[in-house]
Amino acid sequence: RFEPGTNLRAWMFTIRRNTYYTSAARRRREVSDESGKYSAALTAAANQDWSVTLHALEAALQQLPAEHREALVLVGAAGMTYEEAAEICGCALGTIKSRVNRARARLLKIMEGDPEIEAAISGGLAGEEDEAE
Repeated sequence: RFEPGTNLRAWMFTIRRNTYYTSAARRRREVSDESGKYSAALTAAANQDWSVTLHALEAALQQLPAEHREALVLVGAAGMTYEEAAEICGCALGTIKSRVNRARARLLKIMEGDPEIEAAISGGLAGEEDEAE
C-alpha cells in the first residue's frame, strides 16, 4: 500500500518486480515443449541480428546472482539512481554500488568470447566512430 510522502517510483518498481517474480514462478510450473514442435508452429523466426544479441544478453543476465541482476537492471536498464535502487532493494548505498559493479564485471566475463556479442560490440563501436567523424 502506497504511503503518501514516500517514493512513488520505488513503490511502482516494487510492484513491477513482484509481478515479474510471480510470472517467472508461473512459467517454471508450465509444461515444457522439449521437442519444440508446438512452439515452432506458434512463432516466427527472428531475422534481426540484435535479437540474437538480446537473447545472449538475457541468458547471461540469468547467470548472475539474483541480487546482482536486480541491482544492474535497476541502475543500468531502468535508469534509477543508486539511492533509488538501494531503497527498492532494502540495502545500503554502498551495497548497491558494489552489486552493480560486480554484476557488470561478471556479465562481461560471461559474455567474453561469445562471437555474436563480440560482433555486435565491434559493430556498435565502429558505428559510433563513424558517427563521431
